[in-house]
Amino acid sequence: MEANLTPDAADRSLVAVVDDDEALRDSLIWLLRSVGLETAAYPTGEALLEANDVHHAAILLDVRMPGLSGLQVQQQLRERGDVAPVIFMTGHGDVPMAVQALKAGAFDFIEK
Repeated sequence: MEANLTPDAADRSLVAVVDDDEALRDSLIWLLRSVGLETAAYPTGEALLEANDVHHAAILLDVRMPGLSGLQVQQQLRERGDVAPVIFMTGHGDVPMAVQALKAGAFDFIEK
């Protein structure tokens, strides 16, 4: 996990930003923090899954990343009982992908 946590952020709910594009992650973190939200940034789905001791209030999740795809990460989150709302982000989405994500419980599916 990148060092985007304030000293006491581990005790609060965080918005997770999961994207392999560092510039996009930084922009989203800046935007979320500008409205007072705490954030945690992850460059991969695996990094998010490894942070299982951190409570996320919501997860902004890229669909296409190296390693696990966003859809695979969503499935693993569901299997372990994580109920944080997932909002998918993609620059290369299609209708079947969006349908799959929403049927699996995604809160929303948006284009970058």
